Amino acid sequence: MAVTTDPLTGAFEADRTHSSFQFAVRHMKVSTFRASFGDVDARLIADASDLRLEGAARVESISIADPPEFRDHVVRGADFFDADNHPEILFRSERVELAEKGTASVEGELTIKGISRPITATGTYERPVEDPFGSLRAALELRAVLDRRDWELSWQHPLPDGADVLGWDVELTVQLELVKQP
Repeated sequence: MAVTTDPLTGAFEADRTHSSFQFAVRHMKVSTFRASFGDVDARLIADASDLRLEGAARVESISIADPPEFRDHVVRGADFFDADNHPEILFRSERVELAEKGTASVEGELTIKGISRPITATGTYERPVEDPFGSLRAALELRAVLDRRDWELSWQHPLPDGADVLGWDVELTVQLELVKQP
């Protein structure tokens, strides 16, 4: 079911320059590690009976650069993203709700390492506006928290006090600036 008060119809593609897909996880109990994916595709498709959001992020585009062995372990390691076997993270919505007051709720299926699980993201929605070049632009900002073990992102190491080096909860943040396609 889709709820929207705007005359939102057609396909809207993410403006790659002005969109992002980030994640954050607690590290060593004292800080939050953040990274992003630079190569992201997303689209919001609205027709008379449905509103859906689809997206993909290339694992190789992760913002981790140094040290190279750390990047390689995160990108290719079986206990992290295993990009050689699973080069993309995928999302496909089952329900998108855009409320008149600007709130958004998206339920769908997130696939990481070939494992698909349901996820709900909430946030805000900006109605379409015309840009200086005659295109319509809308925006979605969404957040969700997931347990990385559900996708077999299982690397862990104990701290001397017995706590975990890396948190199990991961916050996903997606900012999409969407441009209506002709």
